[in-house]
Amino acid sequence: MLRLSVLDQSPIPEGSSAGDALRNTLDLARLADGLGYTRYWVAEHHGSSGLACNSPEAMIGPIAAATSRLRVGSGGVMLPHYSPLKVAETFSMLSGLFPGRIDLGIGRAAGTSPMVAFALQRDRRQAAPDDFRAQLDELLALLGNRPLTDRRFARLSSVHFESPEVSLLGSSPDSCIWAAELGLPYVFADFINPGGAALARHYRQNFCPSELLQAPRMSVAAWVICAETDAEAERLSFSFRMMMTLLFRGQSIPVPTVERAERFLAEEGLPPAGTPPNRRMITGTPPRVREAIEALARDYEAEEVLMVNIVHDHGARRRSYELIAEAFGIG
Repeated sequence: MLRLSVLDQSPIPEGSSAGDALRNTLDLARLADGLGYTRYWVAEHHGSSGLACNSPEAMIGPIAAATSRLRVGSGGVMLPHYSPLKVAETFSMLSGLFPGRIDLGIGRAAGTSPMVAFALQRDRRQAAPDDFRAQLDELLALLGNRPLTDRRFARLSSVHFESPEVSLLGSSPDSCIWAAELGLPYVFADFINPGGAALARHYRQNFCPSELLQAPRMSVAAWVICAETDAEAERLSFSFRMMMTLLFRGQSIPVPTVERAERFLAEEGLPPAGTPPNRRMITGTPPRVREAIEALARDYEAEEVLMVNIVHDHGARRRSYELIAEAFGIG
């Protein structure tokens, strides 16, 4: 049976604060827990006026404490910003507090602009090295309580870490190759790159069993907005469409109201269905959304779909996940 999960970017509605957005995340997590969703992942973004979660690890504990059965995790932690040891220690603590419920989704992207990524660096005398694969190997060794290749850190091999479930997130060939080589669950960001079905097939065909995972496990994350009518779902999407259009122009804004976004799209002469370009968004009534989600899962041969949406009205966001749960009969 197809598993359904939530990927929450903690959107900040226009007229609200970042604190309001984070409290909305907690509220939505409690709802998802009761509705029967499988996972609740929070994303990492920096320097954004419209997205509130800078630190997934800071939200995972409160979400896990406020829920009872959901797996809770990061979607994802952007590893290039951190030392593997710090990530291992943080998620070991969370796994100790909430055994069997913590996920560590790892990403390679900056999750922000080049300027903010540079500001996040501890050493700014030079550009950060592109050593993600080495970081990932070190992190997996720490969490697997295995010897580290760097002998300077040999003593750390004797430290026992409570291990979360680790997944690799991505939207490019590199992440697909590494997930297959390392025997990790793979989560493809279709909401960033809607052309990932071929990469998902490569992952399955080249998967190497590991002590973490014996068979490939594929998930896909997608934009999904569900409402009582197709027209209402499409209209709710206007806020995201305006927000992303301006982001591509270098302007970060809180999530605008539907009315403001509708005026913006009309004044700019932008067709909603194609804005922003090269992005897939599933919108519509529950039957239409279920059909599209199932088709997406078939394309990726995915066992799980994580749904993300950005709308101005938190009540509409809640209702979207309620309608999808009802359409699939989960819970």
